[in-house]
Amino acid sequence: MMLEIRIHGRGGQGAVIASQILSYAFFLAGRYAQSFPTFGAERRGAPVASFVRVSDAFINLRSQVVNPDHVLVLSAKLAETVNVTSGIHAGGIVLINSDNTPEYYSFFEDECRVVTANINRLALEHGLGNRIMPLVNVPVLGAFAKVSGLVSREHLEAALPRFVPAGLEANRLAMLEAYDNEY
Repeated sequence: MMLEIRIHGRGGQGAVIASQILSYAFFLAGRYAQSFPTFGAERRGAPVASFVRVSDAFINLRSQVVNPDHVLVLSAKLAETVNVTSGIHAGGIVLINSDNTPEYYSFFEDECRVVTANINRLALEHGLGNRIMPLVNVPVLGAFAKVSGLVSREHLEAALPRFVPAGLEANRLAMLEAYDNEY
């Protein structure tokens, strides 16, 4: 069975790196995985989407993910301006980096499970990025691992050094703290 995940972010937040880390963590767990991005205007702050596919069999499909099982949203404003739930499977998780409650996103028409987490706060507490552009990509993966149960924190930890050359320890600690939170 194929699992498809779409990640929405803004240029500079690390959506592409998040998809690479997540894909590699699945690979370390013994699964086939692929990761790839799509860009609009290539500039800091512009909307970016990246995709992850995971399967127990070789993956031949090479198109964008239009019907994701789950969606990660790295910027709360994107959830209000971009149709982040487009095509999501019923019961899929939409994890939003937001200080709002899940009920705030009741305008989503899709039958998905909305989970919110204030990842910006967590990233800033660990010195990841700055107030204008917190680097939330790694901690959001910890929250996703906890909420979905699809990937282990150990595999995420093992994948980090390959894609996070600077600030590795701060990212690891933020990811583990996000994993340990209740959602």
